[in-house]
Amino acid sequence: MKILIYGAGVIGCELAHMLCKKNDVTLLARGKWRETIEKNGLVIRHYVQRKTTVDRLKTTDVLEPDAQYDLIFVVMQASQLPDVLPMIAKNASSHIVFLGNNIAARETAGLAAANSPVEKEIAFGFQGTAGRRENGKIISIHAGVGITVGGCNAPLSQGFQEKLNTAFRETGCRLTWENQMDAWLKCHATCVLPMCCVCYITDGRLPKATHRLRKAILDADSEGYAVLQKLGIPILPAGDEKWFSGPKRPIMAAVFFVIYKTPIGRLSVSDHAMHAVSEMRYLDAAFEELRKKAGVPTPAWDSLRKESKIAEEL
Repeated sequence: MKILIYGAGVIGCELAHMLCKKNDVTLLARGKWRETIEKNGLVIRHYVQRKTTVDRLKTTDVLEPDAQYDLIFVVMQASQLPDVLPMIAKNASSHIVFLGNNIAARETAGLAAANSPVEKEIAFGFQGTAGRRENGKIISIHAGVGITVGGCNAPLSQGFQEKLNTAFRETGCRLTWENQMDAWLKCHATCVLPMCCVCYITDGRLPKATHRLRKAILDADSEGYAVLQKLGIPILPAGDEKWFSGPKRPIMAAVFFVIYKTPIGRLSVSDHAMHAVSEMRYLDAAFEELRKKAGVPTPAWDSLRKESKIAEEL
């Protein structure tokens, strides 16, 4: 299967590593990073698995309108999507998957299909990979890669699902199907934004996060879910809000303590937060629109935003 991965960050590179075993994969990368991949191959240090892989694959630095692929995965920061969407819309490929944070999936889908030369079907997904780029290689953290994927507000067509199943067959990546990815992604952003605020408060040094800050994350997450519920947005995965209030809260508090006090926190949270400030500010602004619309009091959320200065130029 002919596949383009549009974006060569940690997630895009991990995706390329998985898919290139059984598919004809092209990775869209630019500048010195593309030169490094072409010279040395795509080098990934899998942190948890304690192994390093090297893949030789095709690269490009442009998506031409007439270039046709069976699947295009767009793996870009949310703040970069407005610049990418016109090129996706002009391209002659029919099946597009946007991977990553996105609070406005419905709008993204509309712009990606606007004035397209072909009828497009758009999927959204989130890949359970984190890490950083360092010294010409990717440091990737994952415990068995999985992707939650599906339509914005409805199931994907059977043909689209079959294409995805075929692409990921024998890759070791498990697909979890979700028919309301717009809601799922809103919930995910709601969960991660308070953690990113604490990254900015501690200048990326999460072991310095105090008990007060860790408690504030739980309170802010609970408030964020209340905002979504007030707007009629379903909480997905179902029941996630219960981890931040009630009997399950101490379990989540313990999980956060482990994450913040170990290298896992750097690889899974702070590395991305500190290198994707524009994306977090973009998501924060989008969530603020939801919060204002809901009119739900959010004192813990507001306090973290103010202390972290996430809404300001950092």
